[in-house]
Amino acid sequence: MIEKKQSWLESLLVYKDIRMLRILLLGAISGFPWVLIASSLSLWLKEEGLSRSTIGWAGLIFGVYAFNYLWAPIIDRIQIPFLTKKLGHRRGWIVLMQVAILLSLVVWSSINPTQNLALLITVGLIIAIASATQDITVDALRIEQINANEGKSMAAGAAMAVVGWWTGYKLGGVIALFTAEYFEKIGIADYWQATFLVLGVVIILMNIGLMFVHEPIKTDRQKKQKETDKLIQGKLGSNNIVTSFIAYITGTIGGPIISFFRKNGFAIAVGILGFVFLFKIGEAFLGRMSIVFYKEIGFSKGQIAIYSKGLGWITTVVFTLLGGIMAMRAGTIKTMFFAGGLMALTNLLFALLAWTGKSELLFAIAVIADDITAAFATVAFVAFISLLVDRTYTATQYALLASIGTAGRTTLASSSGALVDWLNGDWGTFFVLTTIMVIPSLICLWFIRNKVKIGAK
Repeated sequence: MIEKKQSWLESLLVYKDIRMLRILLLGAISGFPWVLIASSLSLWLKEEGLSRSTIGWAGLIFGVYAFNYLWAPIIDRIQIPFLTKKLGHRRGWIVLMQVAILLSLVVWSSINPTQNLALLITVGLIIAIASATQDITVDALRIEQINANEGKSMAAGAAMAVVGWWTGYKLGGVIALFTAEYFEKIGIADYWQATFLVLGVVIILMNIGLMFVHEPIKTDRQKKQKETDKLIQGKLGSNNIVTSFIAYITGTIGGPIISFFRKNGFAIAVGILGFVFLFKIGEAFLGRMSIVFYKEIGFSKGQIAIYSKGLGWITTVVFTLLGGIMAMRAGTIKTMFFAGGLMALTNLLFALLAWTGKSELLFAIAVIADDITAAFATVAFVAFISLLVDRTYTATQYALLASIGTAGRTTLASSSGALVDWLNGDWGTFFVLTTIMVIPSLICLWFIRNKVKIGAK
């Protein structure tokens, strides 16, 4: 029987699913802590008179996000006393991390940055660790809202997760900045400290909303994990407390990896990992150097703000939702081919801008096109790795795949400035090279396109 293809209206109606609202909230919970350790912390330190170098070094706390996969197996296995029984496995972990962030804000509210800088940064690091840990279980709970065979709903969920993250980050930033400005105007000396208490209230409200996000009632996660432990223990050839412990640790750490390679086969698994690592490297190289390029070619901060930030936010939200619809209709694989091709073409627009010189119209077209392609690519990518994970190891496998993608973008793209210098400032050639960087990932995707085991093709 041939399945009838959905109309655009029918695809759009997927967003009416109550689960999409829950996923939107989860995305906002994930994005909000970035308001604290990015925007708020940086501006707080700046207004306290600390140097740019100090503020820059404080940003090292973000490094924990690239390594959260290291403790993701713990999130899949360990249950929180009392909280897990009352709230469920995933929500128990989220609430615990939210409490840690809330207590950290209380500590921040009593700190003088110039006198207790080390303590301030340490607390910021705690927030970053709690946030990175929270992201592991938020992503797992988001994926588990949707059945493994609901490929279209998973694509819509990926779109809502991305929109939710940006909403939590952007809207949270608006609340933080306006609150701090208001407290400053009415004469509160420690206005940032007072602002953090208000942001703590936002966290409490988010946790109230979290109570309406349901966990799957029935799950065989623990059963399958125990089966893996027994299989490993059987291989060890004996049954005692030592081998039980070894089996538990091995199952916790190795189980997700074994499951991934067993499900896909070695060659396809390697192809998947190669694609995940390489997919957005070209975009990362461009993004890392984009503002430097804008300034060198002659655009003002106001022009950059209008086109790159203001219109960029609107474009990202709208086309993230449209990208979700496309992934539903065409499938995640085809959408990623489409997004990859668009990324390459978009980078060529920047090359054209470099060759022709300052043009506000071409600049606007290039940055808006870049935001559109980034929205499509992000939705398809998130949906793709969400469909790949084994529900027995949701948190671990998603965190690992996401971290591999992050590693590719952060490690390799760190050489982007050196590449421009090596080219003697030839921005046109640089952007052409970022276009070529897209091709290896698409070759990997072509290799696995008909063989990868996901809920929707």
